[in-house]
Amino acid sequence: MGIWQAEPLAEEQYDFHQAFAMDTMTFPQWLQFIFIPRVKSILEARGDFPSGSSVGVQAIREFDGYAEAGELVAVLCEFDKLFDEEPN
Repeated sequence: MGIWQAEPLAEEQYDFHQAFAMDTMTFPQWLQFIFIPRVKSILEARGDFPSGSSVGVQAIREFDGYAEAGELVAVLCEFDKLFDEEPN
């Protein structure tokens, strides 16, 4: 989709205080530099995920009208659903 950036974020961008780091970075930056590394780290450590997720909902908002993002939005919504399901 061409939304990833090659250069790293400025150090001060990691000092965010709003959900999805909306006060210091774009949503694609948050996905690239915060979300994906955190999910990967939790998986590698076999750690615990948070009790809920709304990344798909935010993706719907952020990528509204951007047809190329349809598959990404769908995957992020599926991620959210992992936290909505009742345990067996």
